Amino acid sequence: MDSLTLKLVLLNHCRGIGRRTVWQMIRMDPDLSDIQAYSLTELQTLFRLSSSMAKLFMDDRRAIDSMKLLDIYHDEQITPIPFHHPLYPPLLKNVYDPPYLIYGKGKLSLLNEKKMISIVGTRHPSSEAGRITKQIIEPLNRNGWTIVSGMAMGIDGMAHRFALEGRTIAVLGSGLQRPYPRQHCGLYRQLCNAQLVISEYPPPAPPERWRFPERNRIISGMSLGTLVIEAQERSGSLITADQALEQGREVFAIPGSILNATSSGTNRLIQQGAKLVCDWQDIVHELNWDQ
Repeated sequence: MDSLTLKLVLLNHCRGIGRRTVWQMIRMDPDLSDIQAYSLTELQTLFRLSSSMAKLFMDDRRAIDSMKLLDIYHDEQITPIPFHHPLYPPLLKNVYDPPYLIYGKGKLSLLNEKKMISIVGTRHPSSEAGRITKQIIEPLNRNGWTIVSGMAMGIDGMAHRFALEGRTIAVLGSGLQRPYPRQHCGLYRQLCNAQLVISEYPPPAPPERWRFPERNRIISGMSLGTLVIEAQERSGSLITADQALEQGREVFAIPGSILNATSSGTNRLIQQGAKLVCDWQDIVHELNWDQ
């Protein structure tokens, strides 16, 4: 384990600072050689931390043993992958506000797959959503596409299950020691054993409401495009679609009945310019990956 990764693991577990502060530290000091030396005053003036946040950070900086943490994670087959690691997803490096560190469990080589598509949707899918998801995912998998999703209830879980025989990556809104939702603990174990699960949060981090929209930028940022199968308006899936657009990625949507509330968001996406998808080939054609 290189020195920079050890320091990033330390910072990732410290309270009082967030991702933007860590990136600021990296820009000022690429090797992070000064992180143990910052005084309370420097933390307040250089990084605009409040006195209470700076004190929290200093307390954790002294108390946390990153080598001991890494030994625990190694025993659990959890691997930290920093932004400078060759396995760090190349597309993710180019998004605004990328994670400086992710943790992976499973087939880490999946992170460097080139043909990735994100598939997201409602937690309360219609009766036909499963058939639609299967009809899209199985041929994509057969043609070498890796399915990225968030392991949530509904469409996300379906997407992973239909991709288990191919390739799929789950991006969590909690740490890898605290997979969520609990109903997907069995799926989580399957993904860790045969596929890949990742998170930017420290492994002990619990699920928090704000973490789920935040992790959506990773789901879209790893992929060439994002497909929304069913979603209501003002849903988390539409946040992922918006982030995909901001990242310069393609957005696809499955149309649905105007009588179905879970199609209101996808129909609106199509109205706003998302690519209407009738079958999996519409996706590969739009992404110029026709076989």
